[in-house]
Order: sequence, then structure tokens, then C-alpha cells
Amino acid sequence: MNLDLYNVLTQGIGFAGVIFFLISYQVKSNKSLFILQTLGCISFGVQFSLLGAYSGCLSLFINIIRNVMLTKYNEYKLIRWKGWIGVFSVSAVLAALLTWNGPISLLPVAGTIAGTAAYWTNNARNIRTANLTVNAPCMLIYDVLVKSWGGVLNESITIIAIVVSIIRFGWTALNGDVIKK
Repeated sequence: MNLDLYNVLTQGIGFAGVIFFLISYQVKSNKSLFILQTLGCISFGVQFSLLGAYSGCLSLFINIIRNVMLTKYNEYKLIRWKGWIGVFSVSAVLAALLTWNGPISLLPVAGTIAGTAAYWTNNARNIRTANLTVNAPCMLIYDVLVKSWGGVLNESITIIAIVVSIIRFGWTALNGDVIKK
């Protein structure tokens, strides 16, 4: 395959992920947010793999497992177990150690840990706060460093989309459980 075509296709996969993440912050339901973010994680995971950014790739696949589990948050008591935060956090650290590429490998770990801790609160405000203050900034830096231009756009849009969702739904409306029993 022509190198230019390969680069265009690789970057295109990342731009597909942008669409999923953009939509995810415009839904009020955490369940819908998790499903859309899973699709975005798949897109970026594939792109990171093609870019040789394996720490980010493995962190995203950990996030996929986490997000799929969280779609069943109220259906299964086992999924509500707070110990999953530690399981996913340790998994993210191990993934970084296995794919160590210097301090850059810590960026996806920080995002995964912050996101996981927030997601297990089942609180939209906590989720958006963690993504706004830790996950999106860490991944924005990572994307610049690994040259994921869709990722750079995604994290920039994510920051804006979170602010829009706060304005749209109101800070108070985003407090409390959003996945209802």
C-alpha cells in the first residue's frame, strides 16, 4: 500500500472516532455515553495500533471493557463493585509497563484511572469533570506526541462538548445517578 494512502486511512480511522466521542457528550444518559465512547475507543485503539502508539492502544481497549461493563451498571450488583476501579487502574499501569515508551506512556494511564474512578460514581457531573480536567488534557498531549490528528481534534472538541453539555443540561441536572434503576 502506498505510504500516503496508509497515512490517510490511519488518520481517517481517528476522525471516525471523533464523531462517536462528539455525540457521546451530547446525550444525557450515561449508558448511551458509554456505548458511544466504546465505539470511539475502538476507532482510536485501531488508529493507535497503526501508529505504533501501543500504550494508548491498550489503555483504550481497557476502557472498552470498562465501558461495556458500565452499560449494565444497574443490572448486575457485581458491576457496581467499587473494586473494579482498582482492577482497571492496575490493568492500565500494567499495560503501560508492557508497552513502555518513556513518560509518554503515563498519559493514557492517568486518563484511564481518572475516568474509571469517575465512571464508577455513576454521576454525570463527576464523569464530565474527570474527562475535562484529567482525561482529555492527558490524551490531547498524547495525541500530539503520537501524531493522532483525529485524536487532537477529538480531545479539543471533547473539552468544548463537555462545557456545552454542562450549559445544555445544567450543572445541577448532571448531579446524581443518571443510569436509573
